[in-house]
Amino acid sequence: MAFRHAVGGVGVVVMAFGGLLLVREPEPGRIALWLAGGVLVHDGLIAPSIVGVGALCAAAGLRLRGVPRAALVVAGSLTVIALPPLLRPGGVANASVLPLDYPRNWLLAMAAIGVLTAGYAGARTWGRRRTARRR
Repeated sequence: MAFRHAVGGVGVVVMAFGGLLLVREPEPGRIALWLAGGVLVHDGLIAPSIVGVGALCAAAGLRLRGVPRAALVVAGSLTVIALPPLLRPGGVANASVLPLDYPRNWLLAMAAIGVLTAGYAGARTWGRRRTARRR
């Protein structure tokens, strides 16, 4: 129990330090708005979609409920991290600031997550069926 209180105390100190840094910024409202947006995206989009997919998988009787949920966690996290370059305005004055095609690369990453998830789920299902046939 003492360890939990110590970890909680460290968390409170780190949050207070972050709040102090936020207040010292020239435009703290923009940063606070961005942080609130992250919470809203998580609580309003990512978490409900993961719960919904889990419920649909359970209703369909699928045994691999964790696989699509894990893929959604990875895809949602990657999307939240990629939002700044994805939402950037048109062109930038300095071409070396954001030199890559970020929307295309994000789509490729999402496709890779989908292919790997389907491949993993298929391999696990095939392995279970093969083991069941041997018995």
